[in-house]
This record gives sequence, C-alpha cells and structure tokens, in this order.
Amino acid sequence: MNKTRSARVRGQIRRSQLITTYGIGALVALGDESFMVAGLDSWANGRSGGLGPELDIHEARLEHQLGVERFVAPPATESGLDVPVVRFPRWYYCPECRLLNSHDHFTQSSKNRCSICGVELVPSRFVIACSKGHIDDFPYFWWVHGHSRNDPAEHDLKIISDGRTASLAGIVITCRCGLQRSMDGAFSRDALKGFRCWGRRPWLRQKDSECDERPRVLQRGASNVWFSVTRSALSIPPWSDGAFRLLDRYWEAVRNAPEDALPAMLEGMNIARGTAYSVEDLVEAVRQRKDLHDSSSEEAGDDGEGNLREAEFEALSHGRRETSPLDQFVCVPALDLDRKTVGRWFSKVMLVKRLREVRALTGFSRIQPPDASATSVVAPLFDEDPRCLPAMEVLGEGVFFELDRERLKRWEEEEVVAARVAVLDKNYRRRFADLNRAPDRTVSPRLVLVHTLAHALINQWALDCGYPAASLRERLYVSNEYAGLLIYTASGDCAGSLGGVVAQATAERLVPSLRAAIASSAWCSSDPLCIESDPSGTDALNLAACHACVLLPETSCEENNSLLDRALLVGTPEDPTLGFFASLVPVD
Repeated sequence: MNKTRSARVRGQIRRSQLITTYGIGALVALGDESFMVAGLDSWANGRSGGLGPELDIHEARLEHQLGVERFVAPPATESGLDVPVVRFPRWYYCPECRLLNSHDHFTQSSKNRCSICGVELVPSRFVIACSKGHIDDFPYFWWVHGHSRNDPAEHDLKIISDGRTASLAGIVITCRCGLQRSMDGAFSRDALKGFRCWGRRPWLRQKDSECDERPRVLQRGASNVWFSVTRSALSIPPWSDGAFRLLDRYWEAVRNAPEDALPAMLEGMNIARGTAYSVEDLVEAVRQRKDLHDSSSEEAGDDGEGNLREAEFEALSHGRRETSPLDQFVCVPALDLDRKTVGRWFSKVMLVKRLREVRALTGFSRIQPPDASATSVVAPLFDEDPRCLPAMEVLGEGVFFELDRERLKRWEEEEVVAARVAVLDKNYRRRFADLNRAPDRTVSPRLVLVHTLAHALINQWALDCGYPAASLRERLYVSNEYAGLLIYTASGDCAGSLGGVVAQATAERLVPSLRAAIASSAWCSSDPLCIESDPSGTDALNLAACHACVLLPETSCEENNSLLDRALLVGTPEDPTLGFFASLVPVD
C-alpha cells in the first residue's frame, strides 16, 4: 500500500511490483491520479534507515557483490508502515473548464477536484525525460511561447481537443494571450530542440542536479518511462543451509561481536535451542559470513555477476540433499529418465525441490532499457546511502538442465549456425556502439539456443503445471565451458502449487513436454513470415521469434525478450538440420 508524505493512503499494489514494475522513481496510476514512488531514504515515514529488522532480507553473496549490509522488503500496511509517494506529474487539467495548470493552482486541499468546476482533475498525458533518469512535467508554456520571457503567471493555458482527428494534431494548447499550438510532432526527436533538461528528480529530496541532455517527450503511462535495474542471486550452499537462516534475524546484533565473545553471546540468545545445530555450528557460520562481508572492496569488485552465476551453476550441477527443514536449497537428480531421448541433449536434469531467490532493485533507467550487465546510466534510489536496497525473496522450486557439452560444441561449430547468429551479434555490437560503449559480451549460438529453449519450455509448462507463464522465470547459465538453464517459480505466492514445476521433469512427463515444446516451436501462426523474417524486435536482436511463438511476459525473461531464434531449435524450411533439436520435430 502506498501513501503520500502527508500520510494519506492512496492505493494498493503488490509488494513484488515495488521491485519489478512500480519501483522507486516509477509512475503509478492510482484511481484518477498519478504518483511517483519516493526514494528509499524517504521510506519508513521519512526516517533514513528506519525500517525495522522484521523487513530485513539477507543474502550474503548478493550483499557482498552490491556492497550493502542488508536488503529490505517494501513495507506493507500490516507492518504499520507504507511506501511514500509524491504527486507526479504536477500539471493537471480540468475536463470541464479545460484549464491546464499545476495541481496546486486548482486546489490547496488533498482532494483531486477543480475548485471552480468541482469535477475530478486529470493528470497531464505528457512528461519529459532524459537518458540520465531525470523526469519533469511537459513544458507547456515553452511549447506555446518558445523562448518568450513573459511571466507565465500572466497567461492562462487551456487544452482543447477539437475532435476532428484522433492524432496529436487534434490536441491544441491555447493561451489567453492568443497564441496556440497543437501537440503534433511532440514525440519527434527534435521536438524540444533548444530546451535543456532541468535535472529534476521528483522521487528524491535532494535539489535538482545539472544536466546537459536534451529531454524527450513521453506518454505518462508509456513502458519506457521506467525500466528496473535488478540484480539477483540464488541462496546456495553454504549460505542456504539452516545455520545461516537461523542467523538472519539476529545478524545485525552478532555481526560486530568480538570473536571470543561469540559463543557466550549465541548461547545466551538461545538461537540454537530446539534446532539440529549446536552453538559451535552457529559460531562457524558467523565466521564464514563475516569473512565474506569483511573482504576487501577490491575482492568485492571481482565478485561480479559472472562469478555469482558460475557458483550457482556448480551448486545446481552437483545438487544438495536436504539436511534440515530450514535448508533453502534442495536439489536432486531426476530419476529414471530415458537416456536415449533426454540423454542425447542433456547431460544433467536436476529437480530443485526448494530454492530461494533474492531479487534487489539497484536503480532504474528511462527511455532505453538497461543492458544485461547494467553498465548503462542508472538513476539513484536515494539521496544518502542507507547501506541497504529494496528487495524481494522468492521461495519456490524449479528444474535445471545442463546441455550435453560435446553435442553442443559440435552443433555450434557448424558454419550455418555460426553465420545465422553472427547477424544478432553484429546488431548487438551496433547497439553498444551507438551508446559509445564496448559490448559486455559476445552473442554466441549457445546463448541464443539456451535462451530460446527456456522460452519454449516455459510456454509449454504454463499449459501443464498450473502456473501461468508470468509466474515462471528463466535463469541462464552460459559460458565457453558450459550451458544450462533453470526454470523456476517467480511468484509462487499467487498462482499454482508447489510441486507443479518439479513434476514436469519426472520420467513420465519430461519427454512428452519436451517434444510438445519443440513441436510448438516448429510452427507459428505467423509463418512463413516469422521463420523467414529478418532481424526484428528492439535493436533488431531477434530472428524467428514473435508473440505467437516464443516471446514471454517481460517479467519472465532475463533479456527483455531479445536474443531469440526458434530456428536454432527446430531448423528452417531450407535447412531443417540447423536446429539443435531437429530430430524431435514431428514429420507430417
């Protein structure tokens, strides 16, 4: 639930949406009004760091990587707190008298009504933003008057929809002085030529910063107004073990305790009482965790996303049997699989019966989505660093696949495969060149293959396991040495039931579901246009992929629905052998 700084409740959204969809700096439409989620140091009634320990989330590896002491779950009404919001855009208009001005001009109360007409006010449809994350109201006065130095207070602006056309040309901004201008051309790249960004950051308390960017006009509800930048990690051994979970609630109390005082302190706190762990087990867990947190910043910088994924890949490949009910990582091999079918493509299939993912919001971007390594310009979440970040944890299940390395290597060395993916790699490099940055990786055949396979399986399992596609999520593990994917529940609290995903990898279900996923990928209702299409999608980073075949809800995909090509799964009409799973494609 959200409320303004004046403590009036404004509406409700899900906690998870405050990380992925409506996070800090994002616009939220609540009823007939529009608000922006305030910065992290404004949470907890404006007290920096005032969120209670009951909202703390710990994930040692991710804390180390991001240089924070803890994560915090967005507060909810049940905890006695709410997330504050600020009104944005500030400009509204009255649908009765058509007057266009700031909200404070219409009313000094918290009611969203025109003081003259008594009707509900409507927030401005248009805002301006720049690639550095700044955002502001559309400069209506400047749009009509240009560089006029006249005092805006001497002018009354009105917004008129003449009804002659549904385009922007039908929206006219008029002024009492006699000047007027339609909104036609407002979204063109040069629409605000000569107008510089004012560096406004309404979600923060800090004064405006200088900015030399030219802003762009956006629709208030457009998807490119806010893109989340998130980092995530799975809790894997030893950090997933029950001893570490026991310490989470007490970590702030024990982290700074002298080592020689730890045993007595833990004994006095009775943390181990009634559990399978001794005080000595907890002391060792504290030491390991302190070693990770106290490592040098230089080491922390080396612990990047690649190292996190490599450690997870190793944990998923080796598995971990349950040793305690508190364990949050239980991963065992799938049994009795048909090695003549599944074993031809996968060296391992693991049932992840219990997993925990912590997903933290680290910033956001506007206009352009962040790249995979999050090296693009990221807007801040706070004025003063509270040494924490907003985060959510997902407790669920999943299935892990590791592709057979030898078969994969032979396939990607085929000239036709390399040539097809080279087109996507070229476009990917051009995207970074346009941003004056070096590419963060090479788009390889195995990356596109694994990514497309994950989409195909999620679409198929959404029909079979009780979870909609938006409640399933992919996690890709691709390097020069290995290739794997994890499909897991991304929001197990609102759909499906635990066990539904793991059940898809049992002996009697895996082969039929794999065949069905490949068969569905072999035909698209947009064929032959889809399978024969030139590069398409954002920055031309897709080949044979569209909403009728392999695209997913954006919350399910790590790559913003880019780097997809189902031809690498099933082949093309001209070359059926191109597909890695070509032998599974049904023959008419």
